[in-house]
Amino acid sequence: MKVFVAGASGVVGRPTVRRLVAAGHDLVGMTRREERAGEIREAGAEAVVCDVFDADALNAAVAAARPEVVIHALTALPPRFDPKSDYLAATNRVREEGTRNLVAAAEAAGARRIVAESVAFFYEPEGGWVKDEEAPLFRDPPGRFAAGRDALVSLERQVLEAEGLEGVVLRFGWFYGPGTYYDRGGSVAEEVAKRRYPVIGKGQGTFSHVHVDDAAAAYVAAVDRGSPGVYNIVDDEPAPLCAWLPVYAEALEAKSPRRVPAWLARLVAGKDLVATATTMRGASNTKAKRELGWQPEHSSWREGFAASLGA
Repeated sequence: MKVFVAGASGVVGRPTVRRLVAAGHDLVGMTRREERAGEIREAGAEAVVCDVFDADALNAAVAAARPEVVIHALTALPPRFDPKSDYLAATNRVREEGTRNLVAAAEAAGARRIVAESVAFFYEPEGGWVKDEEAPLFRDPPGRFAAGRDALVSLERQVLEAEGLEGVVLRFGWFYGPGTYYDRGGSVAEEVAKRRYPVIGKGQGTFSHVHVDDAAAAYVAAVDRGSPGVYNIVDDEPAPLCAWLPVYAEALEAKSPRRVPAWLARLVAGKDLVATATTMRGASNTKAKRELGWQPEHSSWREGFAASLGA
């Protein structure tokens, strides 16, 4: 099958390209940087250098590829995870304007399906701690997270309502593995090693994680499986912060994380971050397993952290 991957040189794009090629698909991978095009070619795919905000060039690139399926794996996250800053601003633009351009290009090229990346940690913090795809997204997230939520809603609506396309949205959990914030040298790893990533309050905020290789496998599955719609792509064990963070620290060979009362964390980190860390909901992967035939190789962060860090 002919597949066009936008974001082919990203953290998830790289393993996705490798897996698509291994599965026998005819692949064109898009990157905005010439120096990354060689990596795409070395993986066995054709490479095209293009910026998603250049609508004319994008239309030409997708038309030339003549894809049956377009994968939207584009983000613009900064090198460091810093929720106290406006770190989502560039990615928000990608999710709104970039998605609009990519959907239009896919429609014009006659593609059959578009598969796009969203996130599984913006569910409304009410009721049970683990949510399926029918649960409402955050209605009124705190502070700058509101813009991130609006961008995700825009992306999902554009993909699911695309004219003539089967729209599939993959809501991914927190990525870990090579090249992520959780990898050795990544900003989360550095903060945990310095004991600057504490368990806040009771640490009940629930996280769902996914290894980048399992995320890539989900893209491959969604190329030709599953009805149009939304799928949570997460591991089998959503877990509160107080459970997974000490295990991650141990895998890093770091000291156990500190415990900080919520009132103090609000003074130091701000109420937005604290609210998210203490009320966030996890996600269920039941639908993805059933309808995409997807199964994470790293079924839990319990073994996944150690395996990914070589511990």
